[in-house]
Amino acid sequence: MAMLDRRAVLLGAAGCLFAARPARAGTPDALHRLGERLRRLGGDGLDPAWYPIPPAAAAVGDAEAYREGLWRAAQLALRDLLHGRADPPPERVDVRRDRSAQPLAPWLARLSEAEEPAAVIDAAADATPGAALLRRALAEAEGRAAQPQPPPIPPGRTIEPGSRDAERVPLLRARLAATDRSLAAARSEDPALYDASLQAAVRRFQQAAGLEVDGRVGPATLAALNRRPQEIALSLRVALDMARAAAAPAEERRIEVNIPDFMLHVREGERLLLEMPVIVGRPERATPLLVTRLTSVQFNPPWGVPLRNAIEDKLPQLQRNPLALQRQGVRIFQRVGAELVEVDPTTVDWRSYHRHRFPFVLRQDPGERNALGRIKFNMPNSEDIFMHDTPERHLFARGERAFSSGCIRLSEPMRFLALAMEGMPGWDAERMERSVREGRTFTVPLRRQLPVRLIYRTVVTEGGQLRVRPDIYGHDRAWWEAMVRGPARTVAARG
Repeated sequence: MAMLDRRAVLLGAAGCLFAARPARAGTPDALHRLGERLRRLGGDGLDPAWYPIPPAAAAVGDAEAYREGLWRAAQLALRDLLHGRADPPPERVDVRRDRSAQPLAPWLARLSEAEEPAAVIDAAADATPGAALLRRALAEAEGRAAQPQPPPIPPGRTIEPGSRDAERVPLLRARLAATDRSLAAARSEDPALYDASLQAAVRRFQQAAGLEVDGRVGPATLAALNRRPQEIALSLRVALDMARAAAAPAEERRIEVNIPDFMLHVREGERLLLEMPVIVGRPERATPLLVTRLTSVQFNPPWGVPLRNAIEDKLPQLQRNPLALQRQGVRIFQRVGAELVEVDPTTVDWRSYHRHRFPFVLRQDPGERNALGRIKFNMPNSEDIFMHDTPERHLFARGERAFSSGCIRLSEPMRFLALAMEGMPGWDAERMERSVREGRTFTVPLRRQLPVRLIYRTVVTEGGQLRVRPDIYGHDRAWWEAMVRGPARTVAARG
């Protein structure tokens, strides 16, 4: 203790050191401004109720207790602004914090010595890159949440350009006009008509939301329009917290798939080498968060249909038509002794089989109809997740692309293949294309095994613009709940 700063004292059984009081007591006005700043922590994505901020009236009754309480609240807020409030749970392998990059002790000393401690809280709030943009978006979302909201647009048929709908088009116009100034200023001769000015507003909305920009109000656009601003605000609070003390990206070449943004990026340092739309798992078969490496490429892969897919997807088709899978190139096998014997699907009473009784193995031969397409990219993991081509190319035009059973489908597999095999002797573009065309199944180990991270970030910033994707798996809600519970850490004077 003798060697430590004289303002540090030992507190509690945890044995953590806290800067108990400021070296400069601060004027009453400065302390008042500190209290007011702490009460505005909501603008930083934190709840002021999480911190023991004494009421301003307490300064009159017991000035010393008020000062001590204010300092304790300021230290806790400083910790969360710098290091993030939630402790990432073990399953969030996609989140890496580096709290050593912002050691807490110098900030505590700065707070302790400041004549204007509120300014130190401001500086800590700005210490996270991109925080200002996120705070502005949060203020906008919370401002909208505080206002009366237009009724949601009810589901129905896609609203097509030029169509009329006396119920839904006026609601569409009202929801967009709340945030689109150009539309709000435009006049409509026929409120029920989906006219040109409203179509332009829908396209602007689709562009900003990362949806397919077609001017048609289908299920994905409708869901995005009907999102409550409270949901958007929650994702922004989570994004602020996850950004604090975030570890710097690696300098090496790496592959990153942002699941709720349905995008794959390959970067080297800060340089973007490749990006493409992808398809991820639907909510009931969520793509897991992973950190692994790309190890090999399989050309013309067969598909051993996973048991869950076989029972939930294929068995109902067989029950409707025993020959349904033949058109997909899927063969059915049953184990007889030590061997797998192919089964004629017309000889089986498929209605007698169910989730708890399915003794069959389904395999899809390589080919144009194969669910894995022509190329499969292997990356070791316990979930049997991989990246692959797909014959269902039309799905990449959708704005929201959660359609798979968990694996990642690539929109441009040949471009990805060229990057994965870059620098491998003998593997030029012509040989890659020939290997696909020949139809032979074989696997090639990759000389350069690039790191792969499957991450979950609903808030995406590009070129100073920000979009908030839907929380398709509920991970943002779970993170917010961790923020509410609070960290297991305490404020240590040594950072």
